[in-house]
Amino acid sequence: FPCFDEPNLKATFDVEIELPEDQVVLSNMPEKSVKKSKKEGHQIVTFERTPIMSTYLLAWAVGDFEYVEAFTERKYNGKNLPVRVYTTKGLKEQGTYALEHAHQIVDYFSEIFGIDYPLPKADLLAVHEFSHGAMENWGLVTYRTTAVLFDEKTSDAKYKNRVAYVVAHELAHQWFGNLVTMDWWSELWLNEGFATWVGWLATDKLHPEWNVWPQFVQEGMQTAFGLDSLRSSHPIEVPVKDALDVDQIFDHISYLKGSSVIRMLASHLGQDKFLAGVGNYLKAHAYGNATTNDLWSALSEVSGQDVAKLMDPWIRDIGYPVVTVSEEPGQISVTQSRCLSTGDVKPEDDKTTWWVPLGLKSKSGTKAISFTTKKETIPEIDDSFYKLNDEYAGFYRTKYPASRLATLSKQLDLLSISDKINLIGDAGALARSGDAQTAPLLSLIEGFSAETNYLVWSQVISSLATVKSVFSEDENVSNALKKFTLKLIKPTVTKLGWTFAPGEDHLTGQLRALLIQAAGLNGDEEVIKEAQRQFYAYAIGDSSAIHNSLRSAVFQINVKYGGRAAYNAVKAEWASTTSIDGKETSLRSLGRIEDIKNAEDEDPLATNLLRDLLDFISTSVPTQDVHTPAATLSINPKTRLGLWTYIKENWEPLRERLGKNMVVLDRFLKLSLQNFSDLETEADIAAFFADKDNRGYDRTLGVVSDSIKGRASYRLRDAEPLLEWLKANQYA
Repeated sequence: FPCFDEPNLKATFDVEIELPEDQVVLSNMPEKSVKKSKKEGHQIVTFERTPIMSTYLLAWAVGDFEYVEAFTERKYNGKNLPVRVYTTKGLKEQGTYALEHAHQIVDYFSEIFGIDYPLPKADLLAVHEFSHGAMENWGLVTYRTTAVLFDEKTSDAKYKNRVAYVVAHELAHQWFGNLVTMDWWSELWLNEGFATWVGWLATDKLHPEWNVWPQFVQEGMQTAFGLDSLRSSHPIEVPVKDALDVDQIFDHISYLKGSSVIRMLASHLGQDKFLAGVGNYLKAHAYGNATTNDLWSALSEVSGQDVAKLMDPWIRDIGYPVVTVSEEPGQISVTQSRCLSTGDVKPEDDKTTWWVPLGLKSKSGTKAISFTTKKETIPEIDDSFYKLNDEYAGFYRTKYPASRLATLSKQLDLLSISDKINLIGDAGALARSGDAQTAPLLSLIEGFSAETNYLVWSQVISSLATVKSVFSEDENVSNALKKFTLKLIKPTVTKLGWTFAPGEDHLTGQLRALLIQAAGLNGDEEVIKEAQRQFYAYAIGDSSAIHNSLRSAVFQINVKYGGRAAYNAVKAEWASTTSIDGKETSLRSLGRIEDIKNAEDEDPLATNLLRDLLDFISTSVPTQDVHTPAATLSINPKTRLGLWTYIKENWEPLRERLGKNMVVLDRFLKLSLQNFSDLETEADIAAFFADKDNRGYDRTLGVVSDSIKGRASYRLRDAEPLLEWLKANQYA
């Protein structure tokens, strides 16, 4: 398809395709005509002309497709809009869940943007081998199967959330990205950051019971913080000069930091005012291109505030601040400085002064105050209770005096779900950077043993997993942390049990799955025994023995403790499963292997299961999925080094296979290598790639290097005081 593939060179497209008569063809626009081809058994399908649009949005698909269809409630040009989910034969019913969401979301976005959906149809297509999650081609959005299909009979309920969100994210692009497109790739965040934020907004509208904003801060913001705390991060708006650079900036900064700062700004301006400004921006630039400054101008006009002045440091500079609180009688002082996970902030790292909305929460309500200097004093503080960054709306970490953190840990009933996630997430990050230690994090977490919310527990488990991962080579610390985790979660695991009650809410089911998995992987004998009982019954043919939403937990627990028999059973499940998420679940579980080598053999690849699994990944697993088992092998201390050894030994064939799509290779390397905690491996990785052509994943190698250095300095700095605390509290 020869063209100038640049976002600001827009055109209309007339599409005509010749194909076998027994196949279906789809494109951006509806069919205009169908005629017989001179070629025997073929037809020629012509489509309506597209609106003026960027080249990257043109799409066509040919296959053995069928569809489910619904219509919008709103009328567009006097008609209810047809919305369809297309699948390969036999899967269309699994598109129903996405369809129920899609037609409502089209109406919702038309309403909040004040602009009707611009095309005469909206098609969603499930694609079986797809390296991304989805692609927003105008009028014909393509999705990885696990992001659009859901089977009530066999799917894990957590995929409901994924499907609802990804459908909303891609439909948001039909306005933000397709109707109005960034002027150049450097402003990709205008597409992705906004579609992420508004995708969650639509999901929240349809599922208020899911608490999606706390989910966003727990999953999205924490991930963005992780990458943006590295020196090798990049500003949201980043110069792009090369096609391989474009792929590399489709990352957590563009999507997750981008959406986090949009959420921060929307919270500050007020959502209605913010959306009014967005609507004006879309109308002013419809069918054209726009820049970040165009968005700021539209928002400044409706709000009367200088939005560019508030936001430019967030968009054009790297990083984010940690706000340090010091207490004086009746007042507090706040200081902002760059937050780096390595903790070694130098003067040249700390040149930005951000606009920081403080969101000061007290018993009498929340005060919207902000500061734009390095240091500020805030008077009239209610010493009995206060917390900064209400609802975790601001993209920054908060460092409280140790005594205040201890007080807040006893005032959990005054905190929202997002506030609790804020305290735990920040305490963990500050321990990693050396601004604090791990002991206060563990003391804080001890206070959450009676917590009932899935998203708060998810942050607890995530923060503990990071600590465990960094200290995994230290057997004393590792065993003590397992003991700590089991004592913390056991009462809730016992209370929830294994049975899903009819009509039980979505988040309770998710909590059960999370904590059963955590208990099993940390060595709870009762949980392991029950997981093994269910797995055996399932393996000999009772497909109802494991609840769909516990399949991932049960598989992982069995692979970890069940040796070759469990490994072979899950590998066979990968080959035979008809469940849409079954292959993903099986691959994730296989990475938990522990029976990997003979004790007397020094070669980390010497035996059995690890080499077998890595050969299987390299030859049999579709390239779009290789990152899934690699991610689990990388967090598994028993297999992490063997995975790296295998990559070195098999680099050429791996690069040849995965490098056909640089996105796949880049993702595989990042997930495989980022979890080491020793400088020797960091040096080994750097030396290995020193003489290679690393274009397409050079940014990722920088991220891997920084991540390992940060983890190594955390391990060396905190191992001793952490073990002391664990001993003092009878965990070691």
